[in-house]
Parts: sequence; C-alpha cells; structure tokens
Amino acid sequence: MSTKKKVLVVDDNAAILDALKIMLEDAGYEVETTVDGATVKDIKEPLPDLVLLDIWMSGVDGRDVCRHLKSTPATKHIPVIMISAAKDTEQIAKDSGADDFISKPFQMDHLLAIVAKYVNQPAEIVG
Repeated sequence: MSTKKKVLVVDDNAAILDALKIMLEDAGYEVETTVDGATVKDIKEPLPDLVLLDIWMSGVDGRDVCRHLKSTPATKHIPVIMISAAKDTEQIAKDSGADDFISKPFQMDHLLAIVAKYVNQPAEIVG
C-alpha cells in the first residue's frame, strides 16, 4: 500500500498537466491527471488527497466541478485548489467553495507549499 499522498490535476492544457505531474512526482506525490473536468464529477475510490483544478476548461467549468465536489458527501472533505490566469482567481475560488487558489503563472515552490499545506505532507527536508 502506497503511503504517498495522491493529487488529481485537472486542466485542459496537456502541457500544464505534464509539467505539474513531473513537478509533483518529483516532490514525492502520486499524481493522476485528466483533461476532462466532467470525469471529476464521477470520481471513484480511491479518492485523491487533493485536487488541483483549472477554472476555465473547454467543455466544463471548473467552478461547477468544484461546487459539485464540495456538495457531495463522499468528496466534500477533499481540498480543492483552483488554478487560473484570471485576474479574479481568488474571488472565483472563494465563490466556488475551493479551499485555496494559485494564480498562473505560478512559482514551483509556491505551488508545492500550497499542496503540502493541504495534504499535511512536509515539503522536502534538506539536511
């Protein structure tokens, strides 16, 4: 059984998914990715420990996905971090019920610190 924390990354930009997957795996997380936000609404066990969710996606709106996750008893406890280049990302995230937000472009250290904060996994210890 894996003790790694599982992060689900949802973004319709494959390049961003690839970059986040590499970054998070290098930091010790188990990572799943999807370009289809609609599939997140039907999420099944084993559930992720955290969801990184793009706000603007083709076909489905990240705000709707977040509201669905936060209103469903089986998934409402999962931290959702919304990611966007929108200037009002913070307000959109709050309005959608997200636990936090990250504005694009983001610094790798900032993203890893936010993820670690919500999955209770300390950042890589150097020393």
